[in-house]
Amino acid sequence: MAQDAWPSRPITMVVPFPPGGGGDAQGRLLALKLAEKLGQNVIVDNRPGAGTAIGAAYVANAKADGYTLLMSSASTFTLNPAIRKTLPYDPVKSFEPIGIVSRVGLVMLANPNVPVNNLKELVAAAKAAPDKYAYASFGAGTSSHFAAEMALQAMGIRLVHVPYKGSGPAMTDLIGGQVPFSFDTVTAALPQIKAGKVKAIAVTTARRSALMPGVPTFAESGFPSAVLDSWGMVVAPRGLPPAVHARLEKALAETVADPAVRKGFAEQGVEPGFIGSAQAAAQLEAELPLMRAVAVRANIQPE
Repeated sequence: MAQDAWPSRPITMVVPFPPGGGGDAQGRLLALKLAEKLGQNVIVDNRPGAGTAIGAAYVANAKADGYTLLMSSASTFTLNPAIRKTLPYDPVKSFEPIGIVSRVGLVMLANPNVPVNNLKELVAAAKAAPDKYAYASFGAGTSSHFAAEMALQAMGIRLVHVPYKGSGPAMTDLIGGQVPFSFDTVTAALPQIKAGKVKAIAVTTARRSALMPGVPTFAESGFPSAVLDSWGMVVAPRGLPPAVHARLEKALAETVADPAVRKGFAEQGVEPGFIGSAQAAAQLEAELPLMRAVAVRANIQPE
């Protein structure tokens, strides 16, 4: 079959998250518009489990013909490799990035009754009473756990880590006062901040979040090494025909630029933005050793 005939049949986009969550919603939005740009159906195939490793392994072992793609988060490509000794895929050798499509910031939150409103007050409180305060994450080895440990290392303080099984239960306990602090996505935090149920201390993004511009970054508060966001990336099995890769990358860039996709992402609290394959690969290479170093220093273990 001539390469210029691609795609001549439907494409499968594997999403390694269960149906109904944020990752799934992003994947479906992309698949719908990508299908329009390519002139073929793009079918979402949910393959959750093992911290995204099941879906990732499936795509790593698929034929490199452009008919099987993976839409996943930094968990797959930089966090899992930092904490798991054996994985059924290699984050660099198994895949070739087509592009980064979105970013989700992380934010440190506090229960409204906690007498801490900024990072200066947090450092003072934590140093005055080491091990008194705890923070919730949405799971051991997740982006919220990594962001928290990077921030704590930067500030030179200790908080007791309380891992939860997902953002929902962590947020419930933060609102209820069972835990004083948490690290969560801007997406999950925004409705609760607006309702006055939690307060934002600082975001871990390089720049202030467009969704909460009044909240300072760790970097501008004097902790420039505490920068981490969760990004969504589309990859294919390594070894795509160059013409197929080029067509995919162009179609994906057009998809992310589409007003309907941008509006849909924004409604989910996700910041859309396309970064091409070369830059995405460079980011992956730079972030991997950084996350491994954080995992070693903080002794982050998978659940």
